[in-house]
Order: sequence, then C-alpha cells, then structure tokens
Amino acid sequence: MDTAAAEWTATDDEPERRRPPGRRLGAWCAGLLLAGVSVVVGFRTADSDGITPVPQVLAFLPWLLAPTALALLFTLLSRWWLGTAWGVVLLGLLAWFIEPYGKTGDPAGRPVAELRVLTSNVEFGQGTGSLVAAVRREKPDLVFVQECEYTCDARLKRDLAREYPHRRAVEGGGSEGSVILSRYPLRPTDGVRATMGMPGAIADVDGHPVRLQLAHPMPPIPGQVGLWTRELDAVRDAAAADRGTPLVLAGDFNASQDHAAFRRILDTGLYDAARLDGADRTATWPASTAPTFGTQIDHVLVSEEFAADRTRVLDLADTDHRAVITDLTLHDGR
Repeated sequence: MDTAAAEWTATDDEPERRRPPGRRLGAWCAGLLLAGVSVVVGFRTADSDGITPVPQVLAFLPWLLAPTALALLFTLLSRWWLGTAWGVVLLGLLAWFIEPYGKTGDPAGRPVAELRVLTSNVEFGQGTGSLVAAVRREKPDLVFVQECEYTCDARLKRDLAREYPHRRAVEGGGSEGSVILSRYPLRPTDGVRATMGMPGAIADVDGHPVRLQLAHPMPPIPGQVGLWTRELDAVRDAAAADRGTPLVLAGDFNASQDHAAFRRILDTGLYDAARLDGADRTATWPASTAPTFGTQIDHVLVSEEFAADRTRVLDLADTDHRAVITDLTLHDGR
C-alpha cells in the first residue's frame, strides 16, 4: 500500500501532522472565523437577506472586518497560505460592500420650497419629552414619530399642537402608534397596513403637493424575518405607487443599506438623505453604543425632486434610537 496516499495533508504545502499544535489551532480558529463571515458575505453577494441569523448580522456588516482581520492574523501565524488568500478575498468583498449604496445627483429644475424633516423612534413613548425639546430647538417642518403610544400621542397634542396644527396618526399602544406632525396642511392617504402604524398623507408645501409616508416595519427578529421582508416590500410598493408626486419616506426601517429588502426600496428611484449629504453609515441604533458601535436603520428617503443638506443625527434621552434631521430643498423638475 502506498503510505503517502494515506497520509493526512494540509491544504497548503506543509503536512498537517508536521504542523505544530499551536499552528493547527490557529488554522482551525481562522477557518471557523472565515467560514462564518463567508456565509454572511455570500448572502450579501447574492443580494439576499437569507434566514436567521444572517439578516441580523447583515445590519452590522462593516464590523465583520474585525473577525476577518483576526482570521487573517491566525492564518499568517499558522502559515496557512490558502486561508490567507481566502481572508484577503473576504476583505476585498467587505470593502466593496461597505461603500455607500444608492444614487446621488442634483435634482432638475429650480428650487421652489425648503423644508426641514426630523424622524425619531421614541421607544414606547419613553423619549417623548426629549423629542419635544429637540423639536422646539431644531424647528423642523415635518416630524415623523415611531413607537408613539397613547401617552406620547397625548403629549404631542398638548405640547406641539400650536406649532404643528396638522397631523396624521395611527393610534396604538406599545410600539404600534405612529404620528406625522406637520406645519403644512395635510390630506390623508391610506398609508401602509402593517403590524405597527405607518400613516401617510399629502402635504401642501407652499402650493406643491408632497407625499409623506412614515416607515416602521417589524424588526427582523428570529421567527419573524418573513414578516419583516413582507412589510418592507409593502413600503417599497407604497414608494413606487405614485412616481409623479414628490415623496418623503421617513422612519425606523429596521434595515440598513446592507439589507436587500431595503435596497429594493432605494431602487424605486429614492435617495437616502444621509447618502446625499455624506452622512451615510452614521449609526442611529442602538443609541447606547452609537456612534462607536451601531448601524444606520433610521432614514429619510426622498424622491429625485429633492436635494438634501445638513443631515445630522441627534442624541435623545430615554430612547434606544438616535433621531435623524435633514434640510430638504424641493425642485420643480423642469
């Protein structure tokens, strides 16, 4: 019998039996790390959100650079050169996907109106007081509020009714309630039917109709990824329903640019205000660790008639989300 044929060999040019135990351990650790990252990157490459835990990890895609770099270090220490090549390929793909997604460009026509938009998830109403203070300080023209349960709704009516005489709301307890506050006159639309409130309206902005739609689909928690995808698809359908009217679509999307379901919304022709203004990848959740660690799941999306300026992320007390505020300029498209 040919004993060489029966000998276990490594994937590179050093036999596994001759590899010191420390190097074998390093190669195994590197392989496990690279395999885990490869699964997530594979779904991202395939333009799919996959199944749990892939969509949850995709929200933090840039942070996969850390385990990939650690795996590369292990491959170098263990002299596993095939693993080194594997890690370099993964780093290249991650660097490519971390680049901002979505269109940029200047809207056509002359500017006809300016408006400031703020969106905030107040975490079951707990951050309402901080939101009221921020609204009075920043003076937005439109305010999109998610997780505004009954006491939050009542406080907004009490404290901001004079500044914002127009509103569109879906009342509910816990995370189900949502409100759009406006300085401009509103007429109601059907909004989006979903587990949590997603009201819609058409605002009269200095004589120009602008569609408003609040977004707050279910999060991609284990066991509900399918529902999350369906509700994001419903938001996409609403965005594409009337392309002839300028649109502001804002809220807690529970999705980042690394989720295929969110990219499909952008692909309807919308622009992310943060992307237009160079603030993409600015973390909005979880507030307790942002901006050092987190993901951008709160967005202000606009149609091609808008330009964005001074997009900022605000820290609010008593909520796990940071608010997003941006200044928009509406153009007539001519």
